[in-house]
Amino acid sequence: MSELKLKLSVLPVEPGCYLMKNSDGEIIYVGKAKNLRNRVRSYFTGAHDEKTMRLVADIVDFDFIVTQSEVESLLLENTLIKKHLPRYNILLKDDKSYPFIKITKEKHPKLVVTRTVKPKTGKFFGPYPNAYSAHETKKLLDRIYPLRKCNVMPDKLCLYYHIGQCLGPCVFNVTDEQNQKMIDGITNFLNGETDEVMAELKEKMQAAAEELEFEKAKEYRDLMGHIENTMLKQNMLTADMTARDCFGYAVDNGWMSVSVLFIRSGKLIEKKAEMFPMNDSTEEEFFRFIVQFYDLNSNLMPKEVHIPKEFNVSLLDEALPAKVKAPARGAKREMVDLAIKNAGIAIENKFEMIARDEERTIKAIETLGDVMNIETPRRIEAFDNSNIQGVDPVSVMVSFIDGKPSKKDYRKYKIKTVKGPDDYASMAEAVRRRYTRVLKERLPLPDLIIVDGGVGHMNTVKGVLLNELSLDIPVAGLAKNDKHSTAELLYGDPAEIVPMKKNSQSFYLLQRIQDEVHRFAISFHRNTRRKTSIVSQLDNIEGVGPTRKRKLLSKFGSIKRMKEKNVSDFTEIGIPKNVAENIVEKLNEQA
Repeated sequence: MSELKLKLSVLPVEPGCYLMKNSDGEIIYVGKAKNLRNRVRSYFTGAHDEKTMRLVADIVDFDFIVTQSEVESLLLENTLIKKHLPRYNILLKDDKSYPFIKITKEKHPKLVVTRTVKPKTGKFFGPYPNAYSAHETKKLLDRIYPLRKCNVMPDKLCLYYHIGQCLGPCVFNVTDEQNQKMIDGITNFLNGETDEVMAELKEKMQAAAEELEFEKAKEYRDLMGHIENTMLKQNMLTADMTARDCFGYAVDNGWMSVSVLFIRSGKLIEKKAEMFPMNDSTEEEFFRFIVQFYDLNSNLMPKEVHIPKEFNVSLLDEALPAKVKAPARGAKREMVDLAIKNAGIAIENKFEMIARDEERTIKAIETLGDVMNIETPRRIEAFDNSNIQGVDPVSVMVSFIDGKPSKKDYRKYKIKTVKGPDDYASMAEAVRRRYTRVLKERLPLPDLIIVDGGVGHMNTVKGVLLNELSLDIPVAGLAKNDKHSTAELLYGDPAEIVPMKKNSQSFYLLQRIQDEVHRFAISFHRNTRRKTSIVSQLDNIEGVGPTRKRKLLSKFGSIKRMKEKNVSDFTEIGIPKNVAENIVEKLNEQA
């Protein structure tokens, strides 16, 4: 962290982008800033939520790029996120382009749904964010306007002619005037002008009824109903025909929900919603979403983008080719409010689903108790070890209450009494220390103890609990398959495989527990090794105790930097001359 502090102290007070890196040099987060020094420093000071703390825990280095303006940093940030795909950034899925309805530019035109827009090849309507809606609208128009259907003109009449969906230009003389009349009708329909076609269909329905052609009359009636339903979905916003998108957002429990309402030809034609965890401010996450959204869906770009009035419109206005506005009143403000409402509902639904998931989790632990023939294990504690050939052995315990991780109850143990790689002895020490303290402090005992391992690990833990601590707590083992995935639950005396369905909620719970305890053990071991590798080189230097070790590491940051220093560099920070000489001599010997 000392090297990070040094880099933080020389950061420029300029706008730009920063790239956070982990111990493997991988870029794990990209952000933008109006003031790079203040923004990047903020990650390492003050309190943060859990997601940001996880990000900061993985940062070991960072890089930055200065830009001319905050607008440039917003655009650059989007480019960098797409290039590096950082795991802590949100990144919209790069789906296919949205479809359009197209009238082809041919002597005998066709009506098609396409995702490729080439203006010279025809007349395009859309885009349609809902592909199903585009195809259903096209089917409706096929029944009303009998344009040609075949890709290659046949030499005889096809089925479409016989069902009244084609005029048969392959055989009959269909004039330009006939085709143009159908094109005009389709154009008016897709622009929302359906009165004329509805009047025409009503007239045909009445004529068919008078001729006692009731089946045909019913067909016209049904067709009118389809049109009404189609247009009902496209609620009128305003007489203004400007294409615009209205964005709203909601924030809850560290998550952001964004809803987009698409307004085309004065009508609300569709909405799209996304939800993602936040790592930055509300404005930064919101603007980042919008820039990515249009970058991935460039064919959706409207003439105007409307956003809530609390945001700085000018920044986004410069970053997008559309005009960005924050309407304060009227129908346009109402549409932004509607987008906000949709976003709020989406995020409410998310957390309602989480609550329901908690109900399923409670059911999972009840079922787990049933299949093991024990009381419902509301408190489960799981143990795992980590070491490399016996070096820096550690053990950890994770706690799950009502099927959810209780991180405040997690515990780490540096193994003190075991020499060399002895998995059983390491686990015995951790279990002994854990439950000796639990008994001493009268803390709640678990309903079930799970060990990451097989029968040997189970017997070791049982021996400590029963023979040393007089505790009778159920102990189970989780065995893995050759792909290192949870395979079987072991329990009983003698231990046997507990029959469980691999797709059951109870088995999923066991998988989560095993993955979590393993992750926690590996993380703790890595941190322990990193600290040991630094501190061990200062061991056995006469005059350097724990206090001076901390002082040296705080000042110089690493052994590598200390090796570059001379005696006077150490005396300047208050180290006695004889001790400074010892440090320089010993570190040079290690070089």
